[in-house]
This record gives sequence, structure tokens and C-alpha cells, in this order.
Amino acid sequence: MNTGKTKNLGVMGWPIAHSLSPAMQQAAIEKAGIDYSYIALPVEPQALPQAVAGLKALNFRGWNVTIPHKTAIMPLLDEIDEDAAVIGAVNTVLNEDGRLKGYNTDILGFLRPLQEQGVALEGAKVLILGAGGAARAVLWGMLRNKVASVVLAVRTLEKGEALAQEFRQRTQVEINVCAFGSEVFCQAQAQADLLVNTTPLGMTPKVDAAPPVNWELVKPTAFVYDIIYTPAETRFLREAREHGCPTQNGEHMLAGQGAAALALWTGIEPDADCMCMALRQELEKKEQ
Repeated sequence: MNTGKTKNLGVMGWPIAHSLSPAMQQAAIEKAGIDYSYIALPVEPQALPQAVAGLKALNFRGWNVTIPHKTAIMPLLDEIDEDAAVIGAVNTVLNEDGRLKGYNTDILGFLRPLQEQGVALEGAKVLILGAGGAARAVLWGMLRNKVASVVLAVRTLEKGEALAQEFRQRTQVEINVCAFGSEVFCQAQAQADLLVNTTPLGMTPKVDAAPPVNWELVKPTAFVYDIIYTPAETRFLREAREHGCPTQNGEHMLAGQGAAALALWTGIEPDADCMCMALRQELEKKEQ
């Protein structure tokens, strides 16, 4: 029950009715037995400054940020964490006595399943498919963990090269860019220890689509990660599994970034498995 002592949390976006965060976060809050409440906050783009000021005035402990506010909110905050600054997007805000600090927990969410499954990143050769916003978090996570090299495979070389050039200034790790179907792409597939899809190819409803990977080139020992979580197994992951590769979908990444946010707000380590279960239940409802 919401009382005068209940600390408020939420997720702001526009639209926001589709968000899975309230069910996922509330499940973890109830499991932990803490006096917090988490709600959806529909905020139109032009109302973002007033919304941020309002949540601060209402003494919200914090909130998640989703499309289209992840970048627009940054100038409205008092401080930005390094990860969020590098990625160029905030997905979590923490209110410390009226001082608002922006974080990006996508890196922690992405890395958590790899750590849980014992995937060694230091010295690994990584192939990332795509160069959009999600690829920025994945790339930064790889560089932070001292991988040996990264290849960005893209449809538009200019976009991939711009991303690579920006991050080359922050690392000694070799970052190369190639086009899908190129000779370099073939070589990268054969050498990859970790293969990550950050593109929307294969996402519901276009489940027949998939990145143009030649599985005959990929090592069966390569770990294959798709950040998509609808469907639970994309065509990309199914083909990887049939090839013998260990796989991971995006459910644990979504739950992991949510768990990292809840830990920032509450100081406790939430039950990420509980959050993942709540997420899967909500997805199954939507599929019916």
C-alpha cells in the first residue's frame, strides 16, 4: 500500500503504455519487501522540462527514461555519469536531495548475462552487428572489458565509421568497420569469439528477418547474443543454436539494466531472476 513514507519511482516516455518496466520493477520491489512504488509517467516531448522539475518537486527518488527523452533530458540534469556521457543517453535518473544525476545502466544490463555464463571478454575478438544507439552501449561495454578487437558490421559504412572514430579516441583497442557481405565481414565471422546483434532485424512482427550471417564461417564455440527480446528466440538465435553456438537473448539485458537502476535508487541488490520472470509473463500476455 502506498503510504506517506512510500518512496516514488517511475519510467517516463512518450508513449509509455507499452512499457514493461512497471511490472518488472514492481515485482522486484515486492520481492525485496521495501516501501517503494513504481509507475508509468507519460511525458510529451515538449513537456519534458516541466516533468523533470515536477518529479524533483514531488521528491521522486528516481526514474527510468525511455524514448524519446534519453538524450533530451541530459541538459536538464545536474550531473551525468561517465557511461551515460560516453553513450550519449540517460536511461536512469537518481535524485539525491534535489540533485539529479543521470546514468546509463544498459552496459551493466548487457554485461550481466555474459558474466553469469562465464563468457571471457578480456582478449576476446568481438563482432557487433549494427551501429545505432544500442551498439554504442555494447561497444563501450566491450572496450571497458579490454577485448582484443571489435569489428562493426553495418549496412552504411559512413555511420559505422563515424561511431568507430568517436570511440577510437577513448581506447587502444582495435576497432574496424566493414559492410555486410564484404570480405572483412567474412573474416570477422570466422574469428569472432562473441557475436552481438544490435540491429532490429528479426524483431516482432518481422520475425523472418535476420542479419546476413554465414553460419558455416562462425565457430561453434562463439557466444551469440541478440539484444532483441521479442520473440524470445529470433531467427538469428535459432540458427546460431542449430549451429551449436551458446546463445543469449535480450530479456536478461532488459531485466539487468532495470536491476542496476533499482540498486542505484534503493541501495539493495534486487532479484534479477524475479524481474526476468515478470518480464516474460508480461511478454506472454502481449503475445496472446
